[in-house]
Amino acid sequence: MPQLAIAKDFLQTYAALDKKLRKGVDDALDKFADTFYAGGHLEKLESACDPRWRTLRINLNHRGIVLAPENGDLYLLVTVLPHNEAYRYIRNRRPSVNQVLGVLEFRDESAMHAVSNALAPTVGDSGGALFAGVPDKHFTQLGIDEETLRIARLLPDESHLDSYGQSLPKPQHDALTALASGMTPDEAWTQISRDLVEKVEPGTVDPDDLATAIRRSPDQAVFVEGPEELRELLDHPFDVWRTFLHPRQVRIARKKQYSGPVMVTGGAGTGKTVTALHRIAHLTERYVDTGTGTDGDSDQLSLPLEQDTAPKAQTRAPEKPILFTTFTKTLDAALQAQVNLLVPDEERRRLVDVRNIDKIAYQVVRKAHGKPDMKFANALAPRWDAHAAGLDVSGRFLLEEWEHVVLAQDLRTEREYMEAGRRGRGRANRLGEQQKRQVWAAILAATQEMREHNQWIFTSLAAEAADLLERTGERLYRHIVVDESQDLHPAKWRLVRALVDEGPDDLFIAGDPHQRIYDHHVSMARVGVNVRGRSHRLTVSYRSTQEILNWAVGVLGTAPVEGFDGVRSTLQDYGSPLHGRRPVLRGHGSAEEELDELVRTVEGWLRDGVEPDAIGIAARSDALVRKARSALTEAGIETCALAENSGVRVGTMHSMKGLEFRCVAVVSVGAEHLPDLAHVTDASEDAVAHAHDLQRERNLLFVACTRARDSLHVSYSGEPSPFLPRASHY
Repeated sequence: MPQLAIAKDFLQTYAALDKKLRKGVDDALDKFADTFYAGGHLEKLESACDPRWRTLRINLNHRGIVLAPENGDLYLLVTVLPHNEAYRYIRNRRPSVNQVLGVLEFRDESAMHAVSNALAPTVGDSGGALFAGVPDKHFTQLGIDEETLRIARLLPDESHLDSYGQSLPKPQHDALTALASGMTPDEAWTQISRDLVEKVEPGTVDPDDLATAIRRSPDQAVFVEGPEELRELLDHPFDVWRTFLHPRQVRIARKKQYSGPVMVTGGAGTGKTVTALHRIAHLTERYVDTGTGTDGDSDQLSLPLEQDTAPKAQTRAPEKPILFTTFTKTLDAALQAQVNLLVPDEERRRLVDVRNIDKIAYQVVRKAHGKPDMKFANALAPRWDAHAAGLDVSGRFLLEEWEHVVLAQDLRTEREYMEAGRRGRGRANRLGEQQKRQVWAAILAATQEMREHNQWIFTSLAAEAADLLERTGERLYRHIVVDESQDLHPAKWRLVRALVDEGPDDLFIAGDPHQRIYDHHVSMARVGVNVRGRSHRLTVSYRSTQEILNWAVGVLGTAPVEGFDGVRSTLQDYGSPLHGRRPVLRGHGSAEEELDELVRTVEGWLRDGVEPDAIGIAARSDALVRKARSALTEAGIETCALAENSGVRVGTMHSMKGLEFRCVAVVSVGAEHLPDLAHVTDASEDAVAHAHDLQRERNLLFVACTRARDSLHVSYSGEPSPFLPRASHY
């Protein structure tokens, strides 16, 4: 019987194919054995770049590209392309065996020739600066052949290496990327050989044995043992895509060591979370590989906080675990699922504590003061209104001044408060000296009353937890990886800083100011996090199509966005190599009509073979979420919360943060619901705060829309939200 392997890159493509084409692929693969023995439709083309290429008929317009080694009966399905593109592919690409690693590689012969011609005129100006100091023997040791070396010698900088990466054999491009990042040849070898099934002796690799090379390439091919395993694989291709890492991100995620905190920024879908996940995996490898931490001082993993799971078996690991944290409970659960997917080894998973920052603050404070009585601002309003009596401000103003000025800047004295800056606090900037003294006194009285009753908001809880850890000197974690960092309040950043000792690989931070849905503007230096010289910006989205991005960016409006440390952030060079259907925007005469169309839309996605948990539904409020779930449930469509995966996942726009889906419907995007005026400061009270609140509502819609990979459906009833791009009102 012939054995089939499927290229992992194709599984990412397969997940995005339309229903008819996916069925054609399914049918072709199901009949693969019969086709083989019957002589069928595996066609060989005389014009192919390599005689081992075959094509497999999928339908009238598409062909599968199959690599058929000359010895044995192993076949590799590489990709599926439209008819003409398929023939062009096999005329230009040649499979080969890396002579050092022994793994399969592909090279685009015509593209490599074009790259050489394009770079040759520049070598006189640049001197091949990127690898000017690297001797040929180091390239040879890493499996870089003469053809690739010729191009490497012409590269002026890393940007050219990234640009031409698709033209070069992937194992060789990975080796060049490792060298370009500053690794020594030994470090680069460790990097590129880590996933090898077996190490091969130099000089023993058979350049014609493609079958063995395929089996040595688990990072490139998935082997299928029988029809049941094939069906399971094709039923869940989205799982493979969720952990896809681009070579550019590999350089960031798998760097051997950073000397201090690292910041990774980029637009929605650029792979910040996946890069953070792979950093987690990289950090766990160093302990499992050596059987101990870098300082070898412990035999048992001991998590510092209360656990939500039953005790686990002991393992040889660092005394302190690795924290993977973010700001919401919903995203907390999603990150744990992704860690489980990316790090299947249970021993390595036990090294990672996935926990949102509020839970950590709660447990630190509870240990010191007993169980905190957590409150939301609306519950505290009467108490703060009482303390505002006689002042020319409201209780809400006092609460915001406490959270966004006092707690944000860690102000401890009246003098500090009097001298503090108030960027973004329009009315607060107009307070006179006497008014500031009165406001300070009112804040002290209100917070003292809260402490007497053990009452906290999550921001004050984080501030207290940071103080407790600073006073005791206790550090609970070895390394910390932070996702969705743009929404952490400065007090929570001080807690993050207090949870880990400063030093190599202490903090790895991922975020995007354009997705900021809470009004927290942070100076990283002021909270003790210095990322100077260790910042990376990602500009290519591997989640959403360019059509979805073009539409979603229009939602953000034209107001400038403040990035980290007050630097203006832009999406000018933000884009996607993926293309697909334009987003659909529909207006309706009533909410009932809108929900009826939502049901029809989701039913259509399910009929097209989209996995239920790869469909996300978002609305602005909990009440609107309940209505959407009720409509879907009544139609017989199983739904669940965003943190679950037992059906179509439905939740608020806030809860969509950090998640990703093949198809997304954003509902009730009418003027009645967005912006939500209950969360917008009245312009007559504070024009600056009003503008900031409106931008935050825009960001929220942008976040929800950019969760979609393939399809985006946006709907409203009545008047459309003013945030919707005008050209799309139809």
